[in-house]
Amino acid sequence: MARSVKHSANRPPTPDEDVRDSPERDELTLGEIINIKLVESGEKENLMELVRDRLVESGWKDEMRIACREHVKKKGRKDVTVDELIRVITPKGRASVPDAIKEELLDRIHNFIRSAAL
Repeated sequence: MARSVKHSANRPPTPDEDVRDSPERDELTLGEIINIKLVESGEKENLMELVRDRLVESGWKDEMRIACREHVKKKGRKDVTVDELIRVITPKGRASVPDAIKEELLDRIHNFIRSAAL
């Protein structure tokens, strides 16, 4: 018996949602296959933990905290919503991730793909 699962636009499907047999999808993209394999193996959580640690070590997290506080101070505490703060800070956050962290993450993903023979 197949169960109906709604997929979030902000989150890739997890392996137990069995998107491979979904009538909505005829074929998976390479990126989707890699994501499924990362989740199934537990490597995705390891990579996320690695990135969190590296962002803290690099001072990026503190920089983002300061940027948020400055925005709230400028606009006034009562006039700022979480959605607005995310909309304003996200582009700056993405642009300021150190290149070394991006390179390390890409290297780990490439190594995973090679070892998984994808």
